[in-house]
Amino acid sequence: MSCPTPAPAPHLDGDKSLGSLPPEFIVALIDSMTPHNANAWLRAFRHFIRWAKTRKLIKHDPSFDIRVKLPKSDGFHTWSDSQVAQFEAHHPIGTKPRLALAIGLYTALRREDAVRIGHQHIRDGVLTVRPKKTENSTRVTLAIPVHPELQAAIDATPAGHLTLLVTVKGRSYNADNFTKQFRGWCDEAGLPPECSFHGLRKAALTRLAEAGCTPHEIAAISGHASLEMCELYTRKVDRAQLARAAMAKTTAREQSGTGSVKSQPEAVSKPLTVLAKIVG
Repeated sequence: MSCPTPAPAPHLDGDKSLGSLPPEFIVALIDSMTPHNANAWLRAFRHFIRWAKTRKLIKHDPSFDIRVKLPKSDGFHTWSDSQVAQFEAHHPIGTKPRLALAIGLYTALRREDAVRIGHQHIRDGVLTVRPKKTENSTRVTLAIPVHPELQAAIDATPAGHLTLLVTVKGRSYNADNFTKQFRGWCDEAGLPPECSFHGLRKAALTRLAEAGCTPHEIAAISGHASLEMCELYTRKVDRAQLARAAMAKTTAREQSGTGSVKSQPEAVSKPLTVLAKIVG
């Protein structure tokens, strides 16, 4: 007996008003997506609904009280030092992949900003850029000192007229094309699928936290308007450092011999011995 074919997901088209859109329609639509895509779609849809409500084009939000349950995850994978070394071993200085790695690892820029920076953004050893993505309506300008490793990669790699990273045809990348290209460079280096360009941003911020940078200092590089995410990196590093310190103390104690000697019962004092005989 064959299984019934599932009904196709509905589409937001037709001549009906959004105000008459039943919540079941939206639920059926997002059920046809992956959780993360459904969450992104719902955010975009609600942004449009808010725009429509402010202009009195709609009274109620048809997506009200609809939630997408996301799987528990720490988000993008943070590159380890060994994975960075593996990528660098396969893509030497002077190659486009190595320049891309250096940009991600030493600027912590997101892909949409990394693909549009050029020599014109660097003055007196400082990279100045206004990120496209912000957490609020205020766009900040980042002034990131150029790391010597990044400068070496820039000096050794041919660049375009407007951007440091260019395609084979000499054109600037868009964000999606760059993501696919970087995935190919990771595959060539034998790195696992979880290694992504955004993971380099997380690795960069982790390194800053490990170097003892404060959340404010990290935010000056990352562009976070809120310190909550930056504090998360410092807390993780603090816990890891405390764990290493605790283990080091345990190891030192064992090596000194004080940790493996079992305590011996102390001899009972003479008055207590006499008292025990009297009671007995």
